[in-house]
Amino acid sequence: MKSLNQINLSILLCVLLLSNPISSQELQDNTLEKQLILSVLYTQTSTEFIANNIQTYTSAASHIEEALSDKSWTASLEQKSDFSLKQPAIILDVDETVLDNTPFQARAILTGCSYPCGWVDWGLEASAEPVAGVKEFLSYAKSKNIKIFYVTNRVSELEDATKKNIKALGLPFDEDVDVLLMKGENNWTSDKTARRALVAKNHRIILMIGDQLGDFISLKETEKPVAERKKLGSKYKDMWGTKWFMIANPMYGRWESAIYGNKYPESEEDLIQMRLDALRTE
Repeated sequence: MKSLNQINLSILLCVLLLSNPISSQELQDNTLEKQLILSVLYTQTSTEFIANNIQTYTSAASHIEEALSDKSWTASLEQKSDFSLKQPAIILDVDETVLDNTPFQARAILTGCSYPCGWVDWGLEASAEPVAGVKEFLSYAKSKNIKIFYVTNRVSELEDATKKNIKALGLPFDEDVDVLLMKGENNWTSDKTARRALVAKNHRIILMIGDQLGDFISLKETEKPVAERKKLGSKYKDMWGTKWFMIANPMYGRWESAIYGNKYPESEEDLIQMRLDALRTE
């Protein structure tokens, strides 16, 4: 006999299917993807999530004046030599920091076809909505003559669509230099260190905003077991909330891969079991 939770989940999925353009023929086994349902619903439906993002961006904006006046201020670990006279800049991640991709995550739950399946197609739609608070924050930063850089691990084939999406939302996007730095462009890997260093050559990076540790530090430093990784929060306690601002992302990220020892298991069954084993009961 099915539990009440299972019945409710089945009903919810049926309702979502009826209101979604995805046909039933496209459905695959979505046992694993269904584990994301509350995370995705939280980001799509809760006022709490909206409030948290607005709070983050409002806090970031409140530090701009101080950052501009203090010529020794930098948010980048890659900032070297004398940067005091360089034009101020802000670096933002794109996905779940600027653009809301929860419709893609919802499709993955409904179809059982998760990342990277369907990701490029979603990006090419250029239809993502903005994360709450980002438009007001960037408009304010732009009014202060701050250069805005978008540093993303979207693949380079999505560059034109991503640019189109950002501009369609009315967000600042300069054309005099390349402000959209993609994974795969110039042989860049998922590690954003080289791209931050590139921005730092001609700009003083005053704030950075993202949803992953790798948006602030090297991937090598983030790829640690859960207990060691958690220590990075206190290691950089002087940066959070003043120069670095984290958008919460309960749906995906390297926090999840840390649960598996930074090596994804071969089967979905093993993956689900490792998630259960990682739960704390005391």
